[in-house]
Amino acid sequence: MTDALALTPLGPADLAALAFLVIAAFVFGHLAEHPPANRPSVGRLMEAYRREWMRQFVTRQPRIFDASVIDSLRQGTSFLASATMIAIGGGVALIGNKEQLMGLAEDLTLAGTSSAAWEVKIIVLLLFLTNAFLKFVWSHRLFGYCTIVMAAVPNEVEDPVALSRAAQAADLNISAARNFNKGLRAVYFALATLAWLAGPLALVGATLVTLGVLGRREFASASRRALLEGTPK
Repeated sequence: MTDALALTPLGPADLAALAFLVIAAFVFGHLAEHPPANRPSVGRLMEAYRREWMRQFVTRQPRIFDASVIDSLRQGTSFLASATMIAIGGGVALIGNKEQLMGLAEDLTLAGTSSAAWEVKIIVLLLFLTNAFLKFVWSHRLFGYCTIVMAAVPNEVEDPVALSRAAQAADLNISAARNFNKGLRAVYFALATLAWLAGPLALVGATLVTLGVLGRREFASASRRALLEGTPK
């Protein structure tokens, strides 16, 4: 165990803080997507509304509004994918410039930290951003699939295929939203990782703040209370 620790530029405190960050991100993600039955998350509540949207879509004529909503969702995922790509590029450039990296360390009065330790911290940040980028890209594509399936829904409500095709579109819509939410959570925890540059205690504190913000928005926000009123079955 001691030999393994000697191979890493991170100290025990940094490794413990990193483990806490990773476990917190995994556990909260699982809780948000698989909440208790008596305490549904905002994401789970929105799934019911997305299914209801597709049921209403079958009878809505014309369907311009639905196309506009899907287009807005795709634009949002595209914007965030582009933003995370830019952030990834900035992080890679910072790793490639050790003088700038150590200059940043001096600005934060952490000149005693080795450049290798700083590189590891930025790499962890980049891993979160890369995960977010991949989730946003996949979400964008799933919304595209949803659009195609929506276009395949017959105009005639009495058509036996209409409701089943709309249900397929709802499933794709929900899957796209889940990946979008995963990407957002990855961005939140990437922001928390920035605090690691100020030390392991700062990372633990930032992780706790991130958990508090995400927990409130998923389980105790005013928007959740609004969604609970008359939730579609």
